[in-house]
Amino acid sequence: MKFFNTAGPVNQEEHYKIAPLTRWDQEGIFDLIMQKKYFILHAPRQTGKTSSLLELQKYLNKEEKYNCIYANFEVAQTARDKLNEGIRAIIGEIGDRINDNNWQETIKGQDYNKALSFYLGQLSQKSDKPIVLLIDEIDSLVGDTLISVLRQIRAGYDKRPAAFPQTIILCGVRDIKDYRIRSKGKEIITGGSAFNIKAKSLRLGNFSKEEIIKLYNEHTKYTGQKFEDKCFDLAWQYTEGQPWLVNALAYEVTYEMRGNRDRNITITAEMFEIAKNRLILSRATHLDQLSDKLDEDRVRRVLLPMILNEAARTNKDDEQYCVDFGLIKIAKNGLVIANDIYKEIIPRELTETRQNDFLTRFNPDWVNEKDGSLNTEILFESFQQFWRENSEIWASHIAGYEEA
Repeated sequence: MKFFNTAGPVNQEEHYKIAPLTRWDQEGIFDLIMQKKYFILHAPRQTGKTSSLLELQKYLNKEEKYNCIYANFEVAQTARDKLNEGIRAIIGEIGDRINDNNWQETIKGQDYNKALSFYLGQLSQKSDKPIVLLIDEIDSLVGDTLISVLRQIRAGYDKRPAAFPQTIILCGVRDIKDYRIRSKGKEIITGGSAFNIKAKSLRLGNFSKEEIIKLYNEHTKYTGQKFEDKCFDLAWQYTEGQPWLVNALAYEVTYEMRGNRDRNITITAEMFEIAKNRLILSRATHLDQLSDKLDEDRVRRVLLPMILNEAARTNKDDEQYCVDFGLIKIAKNGLVIANDIYKEIIPRELTETRQNDFLTRFNPDWVNEKDGSLNTEILFESFQQFWRENSEIWASHIAGYEEA
């Protein structure tokens, strides 16, 4: 059985998909690799970055011109400023990916400020083909660990391709120029200064409307179940092509809405509307992560004025940060929330704290504090007092109604 993917990388055998490499400028990427360039791939969370990297690895290794290695550096996130732990975890991740059981012996005695660079140099010298290294989740690293990784890669740059990877692709949510890295010594270092060998930054975009139609038609081809044409319009309207939302909507309407597992049933626009509302209420992982991001001060500084129609007091860095996370987009009339689903979720989440504060303060005497039940005696006394103070206004309205 195939289904729409809402968690992790695309599995080519199990998931409906848009071929990952078609979402990039393939010719441009291959040119950068041929020219021995180091470059960046960035995009909001759950847009297909990892799937694209894994597909690129598969393609390059099949072509047999390069040894392409994929590694996820998120393994070192918890190390934070503990440099030794972070660098060791990263080298271990690379070693595991290539089945190198001797990586610990290789780096034995090495200073951890040089160990990663040394290890990559050893791999490159032993390889029969130039190495292309794909580093995923680079911006999950924190502080001194991130600074050291960037500088160790930069240190080996002039040795490529014989004694260092020919190409390294750094993949994360943000462009590296937007990094503001706080070191253990409280110094703030920008990503651009720590990694000034970047040739280019590529951004993985959302699906186009045509790609949404193509993806949904994969389901129709596989199961025979059809979508009304209006569903494609609604999918575009609700998501603006955000890949996780596109897949999650289709998964909701074709699988979670159990009656629609009968593939003889045509998916209608009304079903799609229900699926959207169910998805918003579900607090799925992607939407939960979105809500967590709204707790950040720099995000609230951008979004709250947009929602409350107030003058913004933000800087370009904060705005770009929100764009990179896919929360907002740049439109003709300025910055706007990225899609219709986010337009429903973001205001609700941002104002939830204010609502809770109000509800906490609203504690009338006629509600029993112990069990929340009504104290009718106090309630009637309160109403009598209200009537004594306001009855003339009410009576005049009633009299006017009777005369009419």
